[in-house]
Amino acid sequence: MQRNRRPLNPEHQLSHLPMAGLIQSRIKRLFVILTGLLAAQILIIWAAEDLNLFESTWMTMTTLVTVGYGDFAPKTYVGRISTILMMFVGAITLLTLIVSDYIEYRFYRRERILTGRWIYAMKDHIVIINTPQTGGEQYFSRLASQMRSVPGYETIPIMILTRHFPGGLPPELKDCGLVHFHGTGSDPLALKAVHAGSARHIIILAADEADPSSDSLTFDIAHRLSESNLGQKITAECVRDENRDRFTAMGVRTVIRPVRTYPEIMVRSVVAPGSEKVLEDLFNYQNDHPHRYEIDLDDLTWADIVSALIRHGIGTALAYIDENNEVVCHPPTDQEVEGKGLIVLVKSSETPNVNVVEEALDRYREFIKKWHDLQDQAAEEEDIAAKTAGQ
Repeated sequence: MQRNRRPLNPEHQLSHLPMAGLIQSRIKRLFVILTGLLAAQILIIWAAEDLNLFESTWMTMTTLVTVGYGDFAPKTYVGRISTILMMFVGAITLLTLIVSDYIEYRFYRRERILTGRWIYAMKDHIVIINTPQTGGEQYFSRLASQMRSVPGYETIPIMILTRHFPGGLPPELKDCGLVHFHGTGSDPLALKAVHAGSARHIIILAADEADPSSDSLTFDIAHRLSESNLGQKITAECVRDENRDRFTAMGVRTVIRPVRTYPEIMVRSVVAPGSEKVLEDLFNYQNDHPHRYEIDLDDLTWADIVSALIRHGIGTALAYIDENNEVVCHPPTDQEVEGKGLIVLVKSSETPNVNVVEEALDRYREFIKKWHDLQDQAAEEEDIAAKTAGQ
C-alpha cells in the first residue's frame, strides 16, 4: 500500500490557495526552464558545429517542435548528444507539460466563469446588485437592451452581483454580453471582486420588491459603498417611500421605486438622474396625471397648443390623437396638428374640463390672429415709408 505517494500536481497539496495563480506560476516556471534549455542548446550548437548564430537558432527551433527539415544537422558528438537531450527534455517533456497546464487552466477558467466565480478586470462598467424575485431573466435582458441603446452606452460592460444563478447565466443573458459574480452586496470581498470602485454606475435592486424589510438590506449595501465614497454612483430601489430620506442623507444619488414591468425607468434614472421623478409622477394620481380630452384640432401647430395650455395654467401637452386614433408623442413643433384629441398632464386636484381647454385654444387663436394683423400692419407701414423715402 503506497502511503507516501506524492500527488500528480502541486495544487493538490495546496488546495487552500487560488488554483489559477498556481497554474499560471507553474506555466511561467516551465517557460523559464524551456527558455534556458533553448539558449544553452543554441550556444552549444553554435560552438560545436560549423554554423552561425542564426543557423544554430533555426536548427534548435525546428528540433524543438520535432519538425527537422534536414537542411541543418549536428555532425559532432557534442552537438548530437545535446540535441538528443533537448529533444527528450525540451520538446517531449516540457512542451507537453506546458500544453497540459494551459488546457487545465482554460477548463478551470471556463468553470469559474460559468459558476460566477471568475474575477474580471473591469472598469467604467455597470454593476447591478441583487436579482428580481421573479422574471429576472426578462428584466435583465430588457434593461441591457435599453441601456445599450443610449448614446455612449452601446458597448458598456454590465456585471451582475447575485446568488440567483449558481449554475451560470441563462443563454439569453450571455447573448446580451452580461456576466455575473456569485455573491452578495453585503460581502466586502464580493464588492471588491466586481470592482465597484471602478464602476461608472452601481444599481442596487430591492431583494424583494413586495417586502418593505428588503430596504434594510439595500441600506446595508448602500452604506458599505458610501463608506468608499461611491454614493454618487448609486441608483437604489426603495420599497417604502418613508425610507427615501435615509438613502438621500447617506449620499445616494438616485432613489427609485421598484418597477419591474418597465426597466426603462431604471435606465433613465441611471443615465439621466432626476427623470425618474417625472416618470414616477406619471404613475401617481395624487399630484399630476395624464388626462385625455376629446377635442378637434385642425389649425394650430404643436408649439401653439403647448403654449396655449401653459399660458392658461391648464397643464403640459404630452401627445395628440390623430384621425386614425393613433397617439402621436412629441410631434414636430412647427407642424400643423390635425387630430381629434389631446393628452395633457394636469393637476389631479384641479382637472380642467374640456370646455376650459377649448376656450384656451380659441383665445390663443385670437391672439395669433391679432399678432399676424400687427405684423401685416407693420409690414405695410414699412413699405409706405420705403416708397416715401424713394420719392
